[in-house]
Amino acid sequence: MNTQNLLTLFKKSINILGLICATLGLIFASAFYSLPAVANQQVVNQPVLIAYAQDIVSTAVEAGQFNTLAAALKAAGLVEVLQGEGPFTVFAPIDEAFAALPPGLVEDLLRPENKDELIKILTYHVVPGKVTSGDLESGRLKTVEGDDIYVKVSNAGVKVDDANVIIPDVPATNGVIHVIDYVILPPR
Repeated sequence: MNTQNLLTLFKKSINILGLICATLGLIFASAFYSLPAVANQQVVNQPVLIAYAQDIVSTAVEAGQFNTLAAALKAAGLVEVLQGEGPFTVFAPIDEAFAALPPGLVEDLLRPENKDELIKILTYHVVPGKVTSGDLESGRLKTVEGDDIYVKVSNAGVKVDDANVIIPDVPATNGVIHVIDYVILPPR
């Protein structure tokens, strides 16, 4: 092969390499810009939380999807506790989770004579410390209530007892909130 042929082959190789790089660049750019759309598909029809630099209770109230939880915390006298220093991890059921409970149960629990049972249920949703979704592993976690919740981490997502974590890692100044779709109950 002479010098001219080598030079021509080198130029063609450079052109092909340039086309490959440009194609890969377009593929990566397309994937990068479509990731938010793909991620949003997983939480369609789920509450949208905007992370504020506030405590757990204020963050939940601002989200507007935890009205029943907020009322229960108030009835149980736990608002000030969860506004405290912490840190806390709260598995927070959305309003729809409370609505799925048997009719009249929430109203009964909110009565003053049932305050101890309400506290037991609510503190079963709280784990001491800040446990992000990246820290969660399959197994048991001790709750503030005293019993363990069972966490299952899989490719399908995170489950806490029978509840799915539908929005993980909502930051608060005194911990983190994981939004769940079901009210979990301590063992009797």
